Parts: sequence; structure tokens; C-alpha cells
Amino acid sequence: MKRIFSGVQPTGNLHLGNYLGAIRNWVRLQDEFECIFCVVDMHAITVWQDPAELRANTREVAAAMIASGVDPKRNIIFNQSQVSAHAELAWIFNCIARLGWLNRMTQFKEKAGKDRERASVGLYAYPNLMAADILAYKATHVPVGEDQKQHLELCRDIAMKFNHDFKTDLFPVVEPLIFGEATRVMSLRDGAKKMSKSDPSDASRITMTDDADAIAKKIRKAKSDADALPSEAKGLEGRPEAANLVGIYAALSDSSVEAVLADHGGKGFGDFKPALAELAVEKLAPIQDEVRRLMADLEYVDSILSDGAVRARELAAPVMAEIHEIVGFLRA
Repeated sequence: MKRIFSGVQPTGNLHLGNYLGAIRNWVRLQDEFECIFCVVDMHAITVWQDPAELRANTREVAAAMIASGVDPKRNIIFNQSQVSAHAELAWIFNCIARLGWLNRMTQFKEKAGKDRERASVGLYAYPNLMAADILAYKATHVPVGEDQKQHLELCRDIAMKFNHDFKTDLFPVVEPLIFGEATRVMSLRDGAKKMSKSDPSDASRITMTDDADAIAKKIRKAKSDADALPSEAKGLEGRPEAANLVGIYAALSDSSVEAVLADHGGKGFGDFKPALAELAVEKLAPIQDEVRRLMADLEYVDSILSDGAVRARELAAPVMAEIHEIVGFLRA
């Protein structure tokens, strides 16, 4: 059996990077794997979240999943906090993982910044909860971007150490799934920075709630350079903004950078940007319309998350029972 676990944080408007790097790939994976897709609201609170906004964002992310084509009948869609196994197993993994392992996590250093002493313990131990998310269901594969590879390696280390310490083969060694074009979509204002919800400039990202005019305007104003597009991918070296826009076009058109350059090489951005804007609107507008329809029916969205949580608890329960027995917890 091949089982996928993947999650996305409910921290505001989903953007093009979330869609191309994760959610669109989930739609394709549901034909090949048993899939568990989670809105990771417990991860979100490692930094302060307004409670009302967190609830609204959790629903919006779930709506975006469904609108993008993730089938809630074929797959499990739920929010993390509804399944207590995540928190329980994370504590057990806090006792398995080693400080030295967590000290090497580059994302904590980036997110905590210079004043690490003021960062939450949750932010520091975030990778242990991520491991629990995956292993509570004995997932075999996890779709990851380049920035999450280190966390998945830690998950593998935790699984192997648990198995070694307790002389068991309970947990699988999880395999990463890394996808092709535009798995790491960069800012429209700075090709060296990842597209992010936290960027203070709204022009840096295309969100899943932008209308056609907003998408076209942001692409038209996206940072580029004065040179024409090259005819081969090698010509994009040292041109991060050009490489980003070409990569986005390749991903949206389900083609390759080489194919895009074969069609557009030699053209300037005055020609390329309108073509990219037209393509982005064509691909994203139906999804955005469906997100708006779903967000007008929150009772339905909540029912999807509630049903998914029931199914997730049913999957996690026998795994947690095995863990209790192996660790030595006494149960009535």
C-alpha cells in the first residue's frame, strides 16, 4: 500500500506557489495513492494567530483544495487539531528526537531570526510534530519542496531511532516525492526570495482570490530584465526573475522550461508577460470562482473537515494502540 500524507498551513490567502508547488500535485497523486491531506492549524500556532482569522483561513484552505480538484470522497481532508493523535505522538517523538538534530534545522534559524530566545518552543519542535503528522498514519510517501527536505530527513531519523530503540519495524522509512517545474515559485518582486504570504508587498504574489485584472496587473509589474528571453535554459542562468516567470509559465502550461523557451525565445517581456497573464487567468479563474462559491457555504466546508477528521482518527487509532503497547503505556 502506498499512502501519502501532506499538509498546508492556514496562514492567509493561498498563493500561486502553494497551488503549483503542492495542491495541484495533490490532485494528480489521488489517482495513484491513498491520500491524506491536512490543514495543519497546530503548526500555524507556532507563531501568534488571531483565533477568528485562523478559523476563517482553515476553511479557505480546505475550500481551495476542493476547488482545485482534491476529491473529499476519495481522499481524507481534515484539519490537524481535530485529531489528537498528532499532538500525542509529537510528545513521544519529543522524547525520541535529539537536541542536536533540531539544532541543525535551518528553517528554525530562518524563522526565529536573531532573537532565538523569544521564539516559541513549538516553533523549535515543529519538525517533531511534522514527523508525527506523517507517521501517525504510517504514510509511505510525502510530497515535499526543497525547503522541506531537511524536515523529512528528520522524520526518517525519528522513525529509524524509534524502531531501533524499541526493536520493532513499526514505522516505514518515508520516501519524498519531489516534483518538476516551479515546485519553488519565487516572488514577483525579487527572484531570489520564495513567494510568501508573509511578504509585506501584495504585488510579490498572486493569490487564489485575485481576480483576472489583479493577476494581469501583478504579472505586468513583475520584476524582469531588459534582455530578450533566451532560446535555451542555460541562458536563464544569472537571471532569477526571468527564470521564475518562465518556470511559472512552464508549470501552468504543463510543459517544460525548454519547451517554453522554444516558443518564446528571442521575445522581450513586453510580449511574454501578456501571454503569461492570459495563461494564469485561464488556469486560475475557474478555481477562484469555485473557492468563492464554497466560502459562501461554510456549513458544507465544515462537514468535509469533520468527516475527514473521523476517517483520520479511524486510521490513526490502531497505529497509536501499537505505539502505546511498544512504548509500555498502561491502558485499561
